[in-house]
Amino acid sequence: MQHVTLLYEARELLLARGMAVLATWALLNVVVSGYGAWRTPRHLESFHFHGMNLGWGLVNAGLAAWSLRHLSPPTGLRLANLFQGQLLNENLFLFNTGLDVAYIMTGFYLRALAGQPARRSPAQLAGFGRSLWWQGGFLLVFDAVMWALLHRQGQAWLPLLN
Repeated sequence: MQHVTLLYEARELLLARGMAVLATWALLNVVVSGYGAWRTPRHLESFHFHGMNLGWGLVNAGLAAWSLRHLSPPTGLRLANLFQGQLLNENLFLFNTGLDVAYIMTGFYLRALAGQPARRSPAQLAGFGRSLWWQGGFLLVFDAVMWALLHRQGQAWLPLLN
């Protein structure tokens, strides 16, 4: 049972460090883009870029806080539960990596729409598109690294099944 608890704590530490990185990213977005949106005229692309980043920062801060809040000491932990939780976390980060690619592609789509004539708010479309590139790019790297670290950790546990 002791080795299962140590493995669980190692995974929780990895997840906590990852959520600390996400929370830091969120805080940077809230502070920098909050200030940027406040200081930029509303008709400029940069205003919409900062406004979207501010929204992403608030959502990411909420996700990081919720995740950190739900890290807890194990009770009645078995090896099967440990592997099930490990697989769930790996799959979650892998799924999010796919979503991140969709965010980036949506950014390209919005930027393309902004370049079309007769659009009502090309600055808004361009700003939102640039924000999706920025946020999607960071989250793609973040989620891929978290998946890789969790996967490597889980692979090291496989000999315990024998």
